[in-house]
Amino acid sequence: MKKYLLGTAFLALTTTPAIAGKPIPIGNGVTLTPSYDARLRYESVDQDNALQNADAVTARLRAGIELGLPAGFSLFAEAEGTLAVNEDYNSTTNGKTTFSTVADPENIELNQAFLKFKGIKGTTITAGRQRINLDDQRFVGSVGWRQNEQTFDAARVESTIGPVMIDATYAWSDRTIFGIDAGTRQAFSGDNVFVTAGAKVGPAVVKGFAFLVDQDEPGRFQFSSQTYGGRATAAFALTKKAKLSLVASYATQSDYNNSTVDYKADYYMADATLDVAGFSLNGNYEVLGSDDGVFAFQTPLATLHKFQGWADLFLVTPANGIQDLNFSLSKKFSSVKAIPGLMASVTWHKFESDFGNVDYGQEWDAQIGFKILKTAVLVKYANYDADAFSVDTEKFWLQLGWTF
Repeated sequence: MKKYLLGTAFLALTTTPAIAGKPIPIGNGVTLTPSYDARLRYESVDQDNALQNADAVTARLRAGIELGLPAGFSLFAEAEGTLAVNEDYNSTTNGKTTFSTVADPENIELNQAFLKFKGIKGTTITAGRQRINLDDQRFVGSVGWRQNEQTFDAARVESTIGPVMIDATYAWSDRTIFGIDAGTRQAFSGDNVFVTAGAKVGPAVVKGFAFLVDQDEPGRFQFSSQTYGGRATAAFALTKKAKLSLVASYATQSDYNNSTVDYKADYYMADATLDVAGFSLNGNYEVLGSDDGVFAFQTPLATLHKFQGWADLFLVTPANGIQDLNFSLSKKFSSVKAIPGLMASVTWHKFESDFGNVDYGQEWDAQIGFKILKTAVLVKYANYDADAFSVDTEKFWLQLGWTF
C-alpha cells in the first residue's frame, strides 16, 4: 500500500488538490473559501525507437472558490489551466507525433463544480463535477500526477451507519486528462456505478466493492466491465519504533453492457510494509489476469501512474495480463531541519505475463522531494529495461509546486 503513496506522501503540495485558504465570513452564516495552487514541470522521455526524444515544460494553475451556506450546504467551483512552455513532445492533441508522448496537453476547463450537503450526521452527498479517489485509486482515481486531472460528472453518497462505511457513486461522464482539443476523448459518457462498503473487524478494515464501468464512446467499448471484489488492510505495532502494514485484495472482472469482448479475468494483490526509524521497506505482488491471452483485466478509470512503474508502459493491460513483483525502500529525513520534508525512495519492478510465460522486462524508479521556503521540489526518474514488451524507456522529471 505505501508503495502506491510514496509520491503523494512526501510531496503533497505538488500532487494533491489545491489547498484551501481561510473561510471569509460574508454574513448570515455564509462564507467564501478560496483554494489555489500552481505547478511547473519539466518532463523528458527517451525511448529506443524511431521517435524523437520528448522535452516538455508545462505549467498548471488551479483555482477554486467554495461558498459555504447554512444548514450544511456548500457550493464549489474550480477552474484549471495548463500551458505548454516548451512543446517538443506529443501531447496527444498537438499533432507532434514524431515525438514521444507526454500526456499533458494545453487545456483550460471547469475542473470541478458541485453542490455538497453535510447536514445529516455521518453522511455527505455530493452532486456535480467532482474529484473521486477510492481507496488506493487502483480502480477509480483522479490521475493527479498529470497536469490535467480526471474528474467525474456524478452523484456520490458517503455514509457511516453504525460500524459500516458506505460509499456509492453514479457517474454519467468521465472528464479525461486529454483536454478541450481531444474531440471525443475529452469526456467518456456512460452509466458508471462505484460502490464500496466496509467495516473494522479487529485490527483490520475489510471492504467489499463493485465497479460497473460503462464506456459509450467508439473505440472504448472493450473497456466496459463489471468488477466485484474485496480488500483488507491492517497495521500492527511490532515495537515502539516498528510497524507492519498489510494489504490484500482480490477481484473478478467480466464484460459488461456494450463490451465488444467476451472475457473473464481475476485480479489479486498482496502488499506488506515495514516501517522502522523513518525507513519504509515495501514488498508488493500484483496480478492483472488474462483470459487465455484473449483479453485481460483492465482498470481504465484508475490513477494508472501509481501502478506498474512510473515509465507508464502498462497503462492498458496487455492481452496476456501482467504480474508485477516489486520492492521499494523509502526514507524520511526529518532530522535534516535545513531541508524540510526531505524524503527519498527507490523501487524495482519485475514484469511478466499472466498467460504465456512472457518476460516483459524490469524497471527502476527513484525520486527525492523536499521544500525550499514555499516551493515543493520533486526530482523523479524511471528506467524501463524491455525484454519482450515495448522498448527501453527512460523518463526524468523536475517539478516545482506552490500553494498560496
